Amino acid sequence: MKSKPTVLYDVPGPRARRRNLLWTLLFLLALAAVVWWVVASLADKNQLEWSKWAPFFTDARVWETYILPALKNTVIAAALAMVIALPLGALLGISRLSDHRAVRGVAGTVVEFFRAIPVLILMLFANAAYSEFTDISPETRPLYAVVTGLVLYNASVLAEVVRAGILALPAGQTDAAKAIGMRKGQTMTYVLLPQSVTAMLPALVSQLVVIVKDTALGGAMLGFSELLASVRPMSANYGANTIACFTVVAVLFVILNFALTTFASWLEGRLRRGKRSTGAVVGADAVEELATPGEHAGPTDETK
Repeated sequence: MKSKPTVLYDVPGPRARRRNLLWTLLFLLALAAVVWWVVASLADKNQLEWSKWAPFFTDARVWETYILPALKNTVIAAALAMVIALPLGALLGISRLSDHRAVRGVAGTVVEFFRAIPVLILMLFANAAYSEFTDISPETRPLYAVVTGLVLYNASVLAEVVRAGILALPAGQTDAAKAIGMRKGQTMTYVLLPQSVTAMLPALVSQLVVIVKDTALGGAMLGFSELLASVRPMSANYGANTIACFTVVAVLFVILNFALTTFASWLEGRLRRGKRSTGAVVGADAVEELATPGEHAGPTDETK
């Protein structure tokens, strides 16, 4: 007896189900072999000995001296970059939709230029510029350089996310706003941006996660004391436990990014529920006033 097809695909028959089960088992066996090989290699190099992992559970100094200060620097750099890049990216994205050719040209040039340069090069240029033209101390200069590089690159990427989110809305939204006399600035502020935020949120969060991870570039090249940069001194002072240090740092990055994505998912769900549960209620007097503008109606674009 043939299986009934669904809307998107045909339900697999007995032979296809057996084949899928066989491929699944083969994949699990291959994955188990890879995991066994990795664990065996680490054991052969004495990287799984308790003495290499014990400091993270028994010695508070490793947290107080290395991990927590580095985590603080990572959070500070990422937070500053997010706070600056988000509004700057939104401004550039909206500017690329401007009716004025000069505004569109300047915004487009800035976005395409900084989006095409690797963020590490932007950090290096910023560090050299701060060293040459400012009096910023060498101790804080890496932080400024990391934040500057992250802002320039990610604001350009976020600008494209904002522009794409606004353009993805139905054209009827703009037409309806124009029909009731709203100017373009009002349409953007009160109609387009509020609706596009929910659609843009997954892409925005993905880029914010990139900001958190890219702070590690500052530690690798500029001597910025962030999480990844703490591996070398920890490993040097606690018995060459490089694998243990990298594992702890990786877990901390996972926790940071998971907290960020969890908050974004909660915010997205709240915004969607708010849109479903709220609505504007216009009374009869207001409808009559809109239909027949009285003496208190504001000037229209034609009368200005």
